[in-house]
Amino acid sequence: MKFLLVEDNLDLANAISSRMRLDGHVVDHAAKLEDAAAFVEIEDYDLILLDIMLPDGDGRDFLKQHRASRLDTPVIVLTARSQVSDRIGSLDLGADDYVTKPFDHAELEARCRAVLRRKSGIAKSTIEIGGIIFDPVAGHLTVGPDIVPLRNRELRLLELLINAPGQVFSKQKLADRLFSYDDNVSDNAIEVYVGRLRKHLENSDLKITTLRGLGYRLDHVT
Repeated sequence: MKFLLVEDNLDLANAISSRMRLDGHVVDHAAKLEDAAAFVEIEDYDLILLDIMLPDGDGRDFLKQHRASRLDTPVIVLTARSQVSDRIGSLDLGADDYVTKPFDHAELEARCRAVLRRKSGIAKSTIEIGGIIFDPVAGHLTVGPDIVPLRNRELRLLELLINAPGQVFSKQKLADRLFSYDDNVSDNAIEVYVGRLRKHLENSDLKITTLRGLGYRLDHVT
């Protein structure tokens, strides 16, 4: 998944980014609302982690504008304010959840997973399709009797495809979702990860189809 972290405390931002990247997520960081707005204009994100008190304004104004633009990217507010009225106010403006500072990173990760599951309409953490069981939290898939551990970008690639079976993803779209804005991505990087994932799915009823000049699609083979 691709996250946008809007946080001006660099130590906290680095800590959050490091933890999320260990889980295989791609994280872009904005220290100001101006930078966050620029990121949202050019990138699609699966989740936004939004601080409230920022050098150039109030994160709630960003949230309000985000929702007014009819963008439905889930937003988790990071706030040092513990008043119930502040938390309710953020939810009323369109936040999907909030975490009060200081927080445990494991709690933040759990909140992110819960919000993303709700966004996808998935009530449980595992997905069963085409003869496989995919567990993005544990980081593996089960094909028949075999449990296959996935590397971070293999996991995120499968997550993208499995949540939109039949949808065509261009190489550029996949690169945007699997790599951060600052990453140097080689021309064949996506092909490498698609090739690895194809091998993992060989004994299932799923296959990744290449549509020349268009991209890739996850198909259910009957």
